[in-house]
Amino acid sequence: MRKEHTLKKILMVLTSVSEIGEDKEPTGYNVAEAAHPWKVFRDSGHFVDFASIKGGQPPRDTVDQDDPIQVQFTQDETTRAGLYNTARVEVVDPAQYDAVYLVGGHGTMWDFAGNAGLQKVVSDIYNKGGVVGAVCHGPAGLLDVELHHGLKLLSGKTVAAFTNDEEVAVGKDKIIPFFLADKLTEQGATHIAADNFEENVQVSERLVTGQNPASAAGVAKEMEKLLAEVIHQEKAEEAAAAEAEAEAKAE
Repeated sequence: MRKEHTLKKILMVLTSVSEIGEDKEPTGYNVAEAAHPWKVFRDSGHFVDFASIKGGQPPRDTVDQDDPIQVQFTQDETTRAGLYNTARVEVVDPAQYDAVYLVGGHGTMWDFAGNAGLQKVVSDIYNKGGVVGAVCHGPAGLLDVELHHGLKLLSGKTVAAFTNDEEVAVGKDKIIPFFLADKLTEQGATHIAADNFEENVQVSERLVTGQNPASAAGVAKEMEKLLAEVIHQEKAEEAAAAEAEAEAKAE
């Protein structure tokens, strides 16, 4: 039986935090950071599934009604069904997925960081040759992820994430539990910062990260390139196996 090469399964993980800070400011996953990658993946024929830290329907941030992709994302029936009752990330089977993409939103600083279930999903997918992507505050889910050889995923990687200057610019620097860029650097990553709110995507082996909402589609496109390489390799291996089988039958 021939394998289906072109269809890959991608897991998008969302925060379950709906309020942050002493003033309980409403928050949720960043809709632009979910919608634009979703469109890239779906337009390429890949299957997109959703999970969140606590499961159920994750809170979302404001929808920009002037952004047709965000509107499409929030109105798509399949997506609405998937978001209505997401799986808890700790019960997700990483073996089912070829890639994982960590959607940003300030809430991830509280529930992505230090979550053992999310760490296992990220580690398992990367260990088996899969692709890991994260944007804006999503890279909080990369902290403390250990690979099978005992090294941290972030060790030696080049990454992008929401910068300290951007936190100050949006007035969240006194609310957040830590500066994400600093934590990434502490764990052995090289953090590359662009100007505030400018697109910035970094690819480091099979890890793709982006600085802010403007970088979300770019992260997905780079993940697509890496998945295309996997597909190409699978096709080459299948062709070689078929050739060897034909030669064996001919003998």
